[in-house]
Amino acid sequence: MAKQHDQQFKEEAVEYYLDHKDLGLRGCAENLGIGYSTLSKWVRDYSTNNGTIPTRGSGNYASDVEKENARLRRELRDAKDALDVLKKAISILGK
Repeated sequence: MAKQHDQQFKEEAVEYYLDHKDLGLRGCAENLGIGYSTLSKWVRDYSTNNGTIPTRGSGNYASDVEKENARLRRELRDAKDALDVLKKAISILGK
């Protein structure tokens, strides 16, 4: 799974790039320890969203319904994972 960076890190990374354009996107990304495409996306998001970078997470759902749907999807995924573990355990113990 990809590493998640917080909002502050993303904004500071874009500001670093804006202050060091002479290094280019690739050079700035290397200095920050992030991927070129990651920094490129953040810079693009920053410029198209009036200086903010949208982030995924708990507070970024368009509505309470979407937030609840996401919670239920997580809960269902966790229940399916637990069921798979139980099925494997039963098959091992049943031998």
